[in-house]
Amino acid sequence: MRVLLIEDDKRLATLTKKVLEGESFDVDMSHNGDEGVEFALRGIYDVAVIDWMLPGRDGPSVVQAMRSAHLPTAVLMLTARTQVEDRVAGLYSGADDYLTKPFSYDELIARIHTLARRHTANTAVNSWELRIGQIVLDTRTRTARRAELSLDLTKTEWTLLECLMRHPGQTLSRQFIMDYVWSYEGKVQATMVDVYISYLRTKMSLPNQKDPIKTKRGVGYYLDEADA
Repeated sequence: MRVLLIEDDKRLATLTKKVLEGESFDVDMSHNGDEGVEFALRGIYDVAVIDWMLPGRDGPSVVQAMRSAHLPTAVLMLTARTQVEDRVAGLYSGADDYLTKPFSYDELIARIHTLARRHTANTAVNSWELRIGQIVLDTRTRTARRAELSLDLTKTEWTLLECLMRHPGQTLSRQFIMDYVWSYEGKVQATMVDVYISYLRTKMSLPNQKDPIKTKRGVGYYLDEADA
């Protein structure tokens, strides 16, 4: 399960991330609302745990941005506010549930599991598949194919293709791709994006078919739905 944690208290965030990873959750972490929105809009998370009070955009604003983008991610709002009207405001912003601080980690984990089950139950049967044209990405088995061609991709190539497929037709900058594909690595050069785009293009090549990955010179790359 992929979880996004947006919490500005770095000490609390680090501890919470460690606890959640101990439950075998795959956790990304952000400490402010503006960056948190960028993470959330990747559209790859099952559950987002979002603090109400954040630098930049506050928690409800982050949730509103997610809902405006029609993301299916379940949202658990963390708040020190105990007034009923505050809790109601959080739910009206688009949050699915809330948890008041201080909280127990057992309760946090239980609520995340509950939201994830609800998310799964409300999602289409083949929601684990991304399909753009003839390209199919299976997020359960981390396999991919284009038409009848099974794509033998490395982990990095697979994640790069996932990044492009989650933003079809949208030109993605090298920095955006770097943040998505190499989020846990600090010393990645922008040229690595070009190298792996080249690898991916080679593996996806089909006779008499156009290259679905387009270059927008000076800007970045995008996946052309018409040629996919």
